[in-house]
Amino acid sequence: MAATGSEKQGAKAYYVSTPIYYVNDAPHLGHAYTTVAGDVLTRWHRQRGEKVWYLTGTDEHGQKIMRTAEANGVSPQQWADKLVDEAWKPLWEHLDIANDDFIRTTQKRHTDRVQEFVQDLYDKGEIYKGGYEGPYCVGCEEYKLPGELLDGEGEYAGQKLCPIHKKPVEILSEENYFFKLSEYGEKLLAHYEANPGFIQPESARNEVVNFVRQGLQDLSISRSTFDWGVPVPWDDKHVIYVWVDALLNYATAVGYNENPEKFGATFPADVHLVGKDILRFHAIIWPAMLMAQGLPLPGKVAANGWLMVGGEKMSKSNLTGIKPQDLTSHFGVDAYRWYFLRAIAFGQDGSFSWEDFSARYTSELANDYGNLASRVAAMVGKYFGGELPASAADGDAERAIHDGLAKAVTEADRKIGEELDFQGGILAVFDFVKQVNGYITEQEPWKVAKDTSDEGRARLATILYTAAESLRAVAVLLNPIMPETSQKLWDSLGAEAGLGALADQRVQEAAAWGALPVGSTVTKGAVLFPRLEEKPAA
Repeated sequence: MAATGSEKQGAKAYYVSTPIYYVNDAPHLGHAYTTVAGDVLTRWHRQRGEKVWYLTGTDEHGQKIMRTAEANGVSPQQWADKLVDEAWKPLWEHLDIANDDFIRTTQKRHTDRVQEFVQDLYDKGEIYKGGYEGPYCVGCEEYKLPGELLDGEGEYAGQKLCPIHKKPVEILSEENYFFKLSEYGEKLLAHYEANPGFIQPESARNEVVNFVRQGLQDLSISRSTFDWGVPVPWDDKHVIYVWVDALLNYATAVGYNENPEKFGATFPADVHLVGKDILRFHAIIWPAMLMAQGLPLPGKVAANGWLMVGGEKMSKSNLTGIKPQDLTSHFGVDAYRWYFLRAIAFGQDGSFSWEDFSARYTSELANDYGNLASRVAAMVGKYFGGELPASAADGDAERAIHDGLAKAVTEADRKIGEELDFQGGILAVFDFVKQVNGYITEQEPWKVAKDTSDEGRARLATILYTAAESLRAVAVLLNPIMPETSQKLWDSLGAEAGLGALADQRVQEAAAWGALPVGSTVTKGAVLFPRLEEKPAA
């Protein structure tokens, strides 16, 4: 889906990336969590009026993909094509992800540039030939340090396990090419110190800093025991290590060595969103590669926590993978987009439960937000024939609403737009929704309506304009999070006729009071958040 909305011309794009996801299987909630977070972040910046570039895609090389394809009786390319076309791209469309590009590591625009990048490092003396033997996790596509491994129990007794996948590692011995990663430890530490926000959250930063301080080993950047990958340009008996291949997507997708104008206007990424299990690749290997090539480093690497089910990280290998469609079919896409960012502090692990989702949906979405929208539209229809009246009798109660909105806009813009605190930003908006509900309860417009004097009518008009104008601002603030629902509210308020498209409204200007034109046609549309049916049988 292409990005829309006006943009500041000439400025560098606000560039956000997700990891490129392995195509060994269909996406689950964990993949969608990161991708929705990136979508909300980039939609927010679009509604600031900024030029934005949002990248996602798939990682299609490596031993894990090759083995999965073999197990399914097809070639690796056939397997990747099938998963991308039938699972990954359809899900992002289903979840209303507004990515600007979808990069695949088997595309020529990527593989050619990867070879050029690695060849350049080789020519600069940054890569040398050597041998290596050590424990290797195919699931991680990574050599492990012996101290990281777990002792196996039960069926894996006597074996060493990957701490992430809980599966036995393999001892690999092969001739490889190595990148001189060990020479970049001090440079990386200096960068971390000069840029304390480079790695987020702070716990993730501390982990990386401690790891680098222990000393870095040179990185094996090729494999010679299988051939599913990008060939090393000066030695076709080797393929480029899948992580070197994969990390370079952040450069190749925006025109590295191919489109200098686009590259200069986009690179480097402002935010790399990653799962914490791949943090070291992005916070150590990737910046070291960029340093070696003389390219600028990303603004920040933000690691989200794991989604947990029954205390286990959500993944296919742990049999806790849940399809997003299992939830969207029951709760709806917008509620899905809202829930995980609302319920879990970004950067921390969080547990998902059907019961928690149901409770929050009913309490916050249906009762607080949806009911407010329905009540206001119904009262404007009942008392003013659906025509938004002018506010003519503002007092302390209204000024409190104005102040509350200004606070919500400031907090939400800072928390979501700058700090990646999606939960905090959403709570700021919903605190304002609760304030407006309290305002209506206290002002009792249904009682004021019984006073047919001019003063009574003016007071009633003020109450309902205040409530409707508050909803106008809420629609703007929640549009990056729940675009379909926000559009329904925008239509219900008749806002488009006087203010234009919702996507063109600026989040930082949402507190400018009185934007919703008097006389707008307010209609009571479909319920924003319908009552939930019984939980479907497992």
